[in-house]
Amino acid sequence: MKRHNFRPETESVHGGTNLDKRNAPMAQPIYQTSTFQVTDSEQQLRATHTDMFYTRYGNPTHTAVEARIAELEGADAALLFASGMNAITTSILALVKAGDHIVAQRDIYGGVTKFLSAWLPKLGVETTFVDTTDYDQHARAIRPHTRLLYLESPTNPTLRVVDLRKPVAIAKERQIITLIDSTFATPINQRPAEFGIDLVLHSGTKYFGGHTDLICGVAAGRRDLIDEIHHTRTTLGGTMDPHAAFLLLRGIKTLAVRLERQNESALRIAEFLSQHGRVRSVNYPFLKGHPQRALAMEQMKGGGGVLSFEVDGTGEDAKRLSEALHLFTLAPSLGGVESLVSIPVLTSHAMISAEHRQKMGVTEQLVRLSVGIENVEDLIADLEQALAAVATQQQVAVG
Repeated sequence: MKRHNFRPETESVHGGTNLDKRNAPMAQPIYQTSTFQVTDSEQQLRATHTDMFYTRYGNPTHTAVEARIAELEGADAALLFASGMNAITTSILALVKAGDHIVAQRDIYGGVTKFLSAWLPKLGVETTFVDTTDYDQHARAIRPHTRLLYLESPTNPTLRVVDLRKPVAIAKERQIITLIDSTFATPINQRPAEFGIDLVLHSGTKYFGGHTDLICGVAAGRRDLIDEIHHTRTTLGGTMDPHAAFLLLRGIKTLAVRLERQNESALRIAEFLSQHGRVRSVNYPFLKGHPQRALAMEQMKGGGGVLSFEVDGTGEDAKRLSEALHLFTLAPSLGGVESLVSIPVLTSHAMISAEHRQKMGVTEQLVRLSVGIENVEDLIADLEQALAAVATQQQVAVG
C-alpha cells in the first residue's frame, strides 16, 4: 500500500499530477490516436513497453487517469479497461490457469457469478461459493490449488459488508491473492488496500464516471499483479478509448463532492423507507438495524449511494412501484448524478439461477435504488407517491 499524499477530496482533483507550477494545460489532453510514430527501429523497440506505442498497450490519456486512481486507492498502480466486467474477467484470467481453484463469496454481482460458475469451468478452473460473512467457511473452502479469494463489499444488491481484515488474514496465511469489487464504496468511502487487499476492482462506469455517459473498468493494486494483468489486457484487447478516459478523469474530479451528497441522501431515504408501512425491509450499511452497521461505520467513511428494499407485497407490486416513480428513472446501472431504480431479478442478477438468488436473499420483491444528487426531499416525495400508488392498486385488486 502506498502512502497517501493528500486527503481523498484533494486526490480526486490533483492525484497523480505534477504540482510544480509550469506552463501546461489545466485539462488533460486527449491522445485520440491508435498509434504513435517513431524515428527509427531502435526507438520502436524502446517504445513497445511505453504508453506511446499503440493504444491497445497504453496511451498517455490512460496513464493520467490510472495515476489518479492509483493514488486515490493507495495502490502501486492501476489499469483501465473497456468495462467493469472486462476488468474483472481479464484480471482473473491473468492470475489463474487450468487446475486452479477460486473461493468466492456468494453475494456478488450476477455477471461475475456467471463467469465464475459457467465460463471458467470450460478452462479448467473451479470456484467454490461461500457464505459472505462466514469466514470459517472461507477458510474451510481453500484447497491446495486455491489461487484467488474473490470478495465484494458492500454487496450488490443486498448491501452486506465484509470484514476485510478476516479474509485478508486467511489469504495471507495461505499465500492466496485477494480481489475485491469495491464499486459500491469507491475509494472515497473505503480503501481496501489499507486492509491488505491485493487487487481492487471497479466498474468505473458507475461512480468514477458519475454521469451515465461512459463504460469502463478499473483494477488497482500491487505492481506485480498489475504488470501481469497488463500483459493479459494487451492480448485480450479490452482497452478503453482515450476520449472516454478523458471523460472518466473529468468525472473523478467531482467524485468526492458527489459522494458526500449521495451518502447523506441515501441514508435519509433508507431511514424513511424503514419506517414506511408498505416496506418489508431495507438494506443500507449505515442504517440502524443493519447486521454489520458497526463494522460498516468503522471500515467505511460513508454508506454509499445505493440501497435496496423489499416491497410489502409481490414481485408484481415491486414492478408497479418502479414504474410509478418519476424522479427515479427505471434503468440498470448506478452511481450517476441521476437517481435510478431497478429490479435486481430482472437486471443485475437476471443471469443467475433462481436458487442462487434465493441463497443471496435476492427476491422478486427486492427493489434497488441508486441515489443521485437531486434534492433528497423531492426524492422522498417521489417514493411516497409511488408507494401510495401501489397501495391503491393492491386495495383495488383485493376489492
